Amino acid sequence: MSNLPQRGDVAPAFELPCSDGGTVSVDDNKHKPVVLFFYPKDNTPGCTKEACSFRDLKAEFDKAGAVVYGVSADTLESHAKFIEKQGLNFPLLSDPEHTMLTDYGVWGEKKNYGRTYMGITRATVIIGRDGMVARSWAKVKVDGHADMVLEAVREL
Repeated sequence: MSNLPQRGDVAPAFELPCSDGGTVSVDDNKHKPVVLFFYPKDNTPGCTKEACSFRDLKAEFDKAGAVVYGVSADTLESHAKFIEKQGLNFPLLSDPEHTMLTDYGVWGEKKNYGRTYMGITRATVIIGRDGMVARSWAKVKVDGHADMVLEAVREL
């Protein structure tokens, strides 16, 4: 498993299908901060709580000039259900091939109750206006996380 990009690293390039239709690439949002929050699975308790906390702060992220994307290996169909059920107001990116997830160091071996499997580690990366990583958080705890990310975006 590679490591999460750190402050000052060039943000790894990506192009992924987006729940809004079309694709999103690292170059689509030049000149504004981009928040990528990586989460394990649509419609699971922790992921729902995290997505809803970003949803509830969306106006504040907009005010700070930032774009927010949730990223998981779920399909666009799964994302559509998640967005509808939770009233999410930002797009979700789909990476079923784990290409971007691997490049960002969040796809790898996980252990749970003695079972080992491949999965996504909850993490967040902010890409600055210059295309460089401005901040990153590995092994995110959901409570209060979106607030911390918003604070970091405001400091950019």
